[in-house]
Amino acid sequence: MFGPRRRLGRAESLVATISVFFAAAVPNVSLPGQTLGTIAGTVVDSARIPLISVEIAVDGTTLRTESNEKGQFRIAGIPFGTAVLRARRLGFMPAQARVEVSEAGPATVSRRMTPVAAMPEPVVVRADKMNYTGRLAGYYRRLERKSSGVFITREQIDRENPRMLKQLLRNVPGISEIRGRGTSSGIRMRGRMCWPLVWMDGIPMPAGEVDLDSFPPSTIQGIEIYLGSTTAPARYTYTRDASSCGTILIWSRGPDTDPINPPPAVVSELERLVAGSSVFTPDQVDRQAVLDERQPFELGFPPPLYATGTSGLVIAEFVVDTLGRVEPETIGIVSSTHPLFTAAVRSALDRATYIPAVKHGQSVRQIVQQPFDFVVNRQAKNQQ
Repeated sequence: MFGPRRRLGRAESLVATISVFFAAAVPNVSLPGQTLGTIAGTVVDSARIPLISVEIAVDGTTLRTESNEKGQFRIAGIPFGTAVLRARRLGFMPAQARVEVSEAGPATVSRRMTPVAAMPEPVVVRADKMNYTGRLAGYYRRLERKSSGVFITREQIDRENPRMLKQLLRNVPGISEIRGRGTSSGIRMRGRMCWPLVWMDGIPMPAGEVDLDSFPPSTIQGIEIYLGSTTAPARYTYTRDASSCGTILIWSRGPDTDPINPPPAVVSELERLVAGSSVFTPDQVDRQAVLDERQPFELGFPPPLYATGTSGLVIAEFVVDTLGRVEPETIGIVSSTHPLFTAAVRSALDRATYIPAVKHGQSVRQIVQQPFDFVVNRQAKNQQ
């Protein structure tokens, strides 16, 4: 399922590009004749994966901010004219970019940030098959096969960000919306005038018209839509006549879809440890800390992402102590393509064993930036 011996091109040659996009200037006069504007942008690596906790500062001012989990940043209150942005992050060489802040229109500039030292071999998690368990097991199995029905995934819900559930359903072929009295409305399938069966987390809703907009889209993990009486899973059908009006299965989000993670380590705290020489960076040691392949290391593939065929990458950073253990309170994230990949990595690192770094013949604490590559390999499953 996993192994640290395949070199990832994107992790091996990790560089970062600062893409700065001009935001609308905000008239805000602080001094006579001086107008201030705003710069917003993103920081990503060469694979267009966002970099987290990159400090962005405006040269010659006290203005500064950090990129968020999407690599985005925003700095307001910048005087019109040429602004010099300086970007820095632990483990990367500093970079800078010049941006013209004016009312003329958008301005874009790119610069690269390169790692100070080569990253360790990526841990590759190859998922050939998945044994789904829990309340969403059936939903994930059907989503993976997609043998019948129409699926609306969480990714689509989050991407479209609808205010009401019916906004998602209107675009499904074979579904139409009917208007009732006042502001009420309902969903009908294939031109029928009867209401579809609606199930919430495997529990049937009361017979009759169900107000689908009573379910906030932001609380939904996935939706299954079956237009006929023979396509819905057997356990979610009543009589043939009732099922002929269609079936809608709604699955909610919860702790099993949104695990609660502890707050990530603050990069500035790691920098303080390095400055105090109690922790070393990879370029400061004689032998870098590496994952101990002799010890078991269990890193699972998140079931929701396997069901949708989603691959991804996480680069975590943490301190490995002199005994080769990961210090949990130091775990942070350099970049990640999905929060569920992040949660899986954080959980696995609590049990990881490394061969500690060595400096002047002594084991020392070292900051490690470790890539984890998640790969869906259904082709291997189909060949079995």
